[in-house]
Amino acid sequence: MTTDLSTYRYNHTMYRVKDPKASVKFYTEVLGMTLLEEYHKTEAKFSLYFLGYTDPGSKGLVRLARQGLLELTHNHGTEDDATFAYNTGNGDIGGYGHIAITVDDLQAACSRFDTLGVKFVKRPEEGSMKHIAFIADPDGYRVEILENPMLK
Repeated sequence: MTTDLSTYRYNHTMYRVKDPKASVKFYTEVLGMTLLEEYHKTEAKFSLYFLGYTDPGSKGLVRLARQGLLELTHNHGTEDDATFAYNTGNGDIGGYGHIAITVDDLQAACSRFDTLGVKFVKRPEEGSMKHIAFIADPDGYRVEILENPMLK
């Protein structure tokens, strides 16, 4: 039995989220992703939301044929528990880091995030790395924002 490594692709990362409405809104309205698919498993008490960036070449592609998607998993009932929070891996001990999104203009994107009330973990002017920012989604997962000069 063999497998062809040239066929391997990075498909998605999964985050567990407390409030799917807030999370889907963040990734669609703040970061410009598209909600591609959603599944509600009522008996199993969870829902899945698949988001990603689209371009003309990706229209009509099924989820498994896409790359770089974000899967949000919501366990029903967590949104009603005021004390509930997921461990994002970004606490004192560390662990999981972040996903990264490229933008055409870092300063303009950060100004827009300010207008939208997005929480910053690190602004471009803070620290020694002036070419990146970090924001947090509604559950506290970090998103690195970096400028891609090729998009200008």
